[in-house]
Amino acid sequence: MFNNIYLNIYYYIIVVMDLIVETDIYEPGIDENGNYMDYIPPSSKFKNGMRCPCGSRKEHNFDSRQSFTGHIKTKTHQKWLADLNTNKMNYFTENIKLNETISNQKLVIAKLQRENDENIKLIAHLTKKIEYKINENIVGDLLIFD
Repeated sequence: MFNNIYLNIYYYIIVVMDLIVETDIYEPGIDENGNYMDYIPPSSKFKNGMRCPCGSRKEHNFDSRQSFTGHIKTKTHQKWLADLNTNKMNYFTENIKLNETISNQKLVIAKLQRENDENIKLIAHLTKKIEYKINENIVGDLLIFD
């Protein structure tokens, strides 16, 4: 019984979580001088929505080129683009640190997943032992009546 619950939860996490479609995140283009510049992505990029990381409309998904074109003209977006160009090296070093963090977290997740798999097996084994003991006690109690 316990084993089925864990398997159902595991199945739910694997199957259902894979069905979620994430929106694309806008990436500005780079000109010949290495500076970030705005460009309007093709319509196909807006199929699942487009999020802009500039922060002017947090968690807003743009669903068309037209709405996104209006967005990139806002002061907040323009300031964000200027800040990107000003802090290129800071973003580069931050990116390196974040990649290291991701690598370490992948190792931790893999270790925890192995431990979780071992615990699921242990729970299944102990559940079978409990069921066996319960059945053994029932048979023993029935033998008393003989």
